[in-house]
Amino acid sequence: MPACSSCWNEVFQYETNKVTQIQSTNYGTIKWFLHMIVLFYISFALLSDKLYQQKEPVISSVNAKVKGIAEVAGGAGAAAAAAGSIFDAADYTFGLQGNSFFVMTNFLKTEGQQQKLCPEYPTRRTVCSSDRGCKKGWTDPLGKGIQTGKCISFNATHKTCEVWAWCPAEAVEEAPRPALLSSAENFTVLIKNNIGFPGHNYTTRNILPDLNVSCTFHKTQNPQCPIFRLGDILREAGENFSEVAIQGGIMGIEIYWDCNLDQWSHHCRPKYSFRRLDNKTTNESLIPGYNFRFAKYYRENNVEYRTLIKVFGIRFDILVFGTGGKFDIIQLVVYIGSTLSYFGLATVFIDFLIKTYSNSLCQTCVYSSCKCCKPCMVNEYYYRKKFEFIVEPSPTLKYVSFVDEPHIRMVDQKLLGKSLQDAKGRPVPRPEADFTALSALPLPDLDPDPQPGPDEAEAEELQPLRGAPAPEPADGPSPGWCRCGRCRPSALPEPRRPLEELCCRRAPGPCITSSPLFAALVLCPRRLRLLLLLREPLGAAPPAAAAAAARRLRHCAYRCYAAWRFGGADLADFAILPSCCRWRIRREFPRADGRYRGFQSPC
Repeated sequence: MPACSSCWNEVFQYETNKVTQIQSTNYGTIKWFLHMIVLFYISFALLSDKLYQQKEPVISSVNAKVKGIAEVAGGAGAAAAAAGSIFDAADYTFGLQGNSFFVMTNFLKTEGQQQKLCPEYPTRRTVCSSDRGCKKGWTDPLGKGIQTGKCISFNATHKTCEVWAWCPAEAVEEAPRPALLSSAENFTVLIKNNIGFPGHNYTTRNILPDLNVSCTFHKTQNPQCPIFRLGDILREAGENFSEVAIQGGIMGIEIYWDCNLDQWSHHCRPKYSFRRLDNKTTNESLIPGYNFRFAKYYRENNVEYRTLIKVFGIRFDILVFGTGGKFDIIQLVVYIGSTLSYFGLATVFIDFLIKTYSNSLCQTCVYSSCKCCKPCMVNEYYYRKKFEFIVEPSPTLKYVSFVDEPHIRMVDQKLLGKSLQDAKGRPVPRPEADFTALSALPLPDLDPDPQPGPDEAEAEELQPLRGAPAPEPADGPSPGWCRCGRCRPSALPEPRRPLEELCCRRAPGPCITSSPLFAALVLCPRRLRLLLLLREPLGAAPPAAAAAAARRLRHCAYRCYAAWRFGGADLADFAILPSCCRWRIRREFPRADGRYRGFQSPC
């Protein structure tokens, strides 16, 4: 039952983020400036793109009718029609599947064909010199019939393979220039386009009720007329009808519906645009333009004949697309919710400024008095209030602090060389000391005979210790890696020995243990006893045994030094104490057998 009650307590909880407010005119101005830009963009996009509407794609059907009369005056050879031939819509218009129609603009005729044996038209693939150049029963995909294996004369100068085909074979000729039906430029086409938006229960068409049937589409003067002149379509697409009509092409008629179905601003009218869809720069060898063949069959004297027509022309593809939108409260709420995150860009940008101008490049600037460093120092203050430096805990990460350096060094044990003293490590900003807890402690007259403290202007914590090195300890010379003269060689085995080879200084100078602050903050017995009682103020008294009491005081002194030099428990848990400090503490609170295992846990 208690466990179930705990689960319910966790369910009915609310979590919120802690916000740091920075009273700054500069950053406040930047914030509101960015917020106004975001608000303007959101409002503009909401109104211009109608993002408050539920959109639906258009569904359409298209029907086209071409009208016009063309006359072919005549021409040379089989490539032209008889003089005075008239072509109407039934002759030059071909229905295609889908939203497309085809208008013939040029053609080549091969009349009087019947199925029999005849020579192929001379080409590079069909010319031969003997029967060995022809294969009986072979069907060339580009040929006109089935080869008989004979090489016969086509004319006085060429011999080609004999084929069973519709004869005479179609001649390989270029399209006539100019186009035979160049007057098709004046043909008109009526496009009927019915559209619907089933989701909004709305249908309409491009033909208005008051349509003037004699109108012709014009981009500016009559943009809603559904009757188009073919020449105007190509001109709007940047093409010359006379040139396209020779070999044909593919044109696109685009109908775009952007319908606003709201009652207060209803609008649903098509917009027409035109473009060429095929590649007009195609090389001649790749068959440019658009053409196909069809035949007209007839019988004479019980013999079937046909007229083969190779048609060149323009295919018009009608492309209908668009959307219809209607106000929807859900879409409006979704859009507003999705854009609220844009206001966070101001926070991201300002945090970037604070972090950029408060990184390690400014650490040296903080300690100088140069006027150019003042903005950097302000950002450094903001940075300390907002960001907290945290390193992933790892057994191989160690922290060291030298009295003559303003920062802490983070050293990876896996990359450790001969001694910890010589390891370069990574500089880490020293955390700010929190004096609020210490100021609340009642610590009057902790020392029976307190020594006068150092002058504030000369305190070793505010500037490096100065003077000559202290004399070496009486129990032996200091090791080579020692810089203060009070360290001892490590007694640990080789794998762990480098971790104890650490001095309190990076460069030669006085030892930190000679500082009055060291004695007051680390070695004062009454202060250490009071700190031990803070954990259990009403608990049992500390053990009376001298060995146990010395052990607790020694470990508490270790912890006091780590908190003093590393600024808190986060780094102090992984801190390595200098050899001179460890042995100074051990001399003050010794162990009877003289065997020490080192700093194990906080007091």
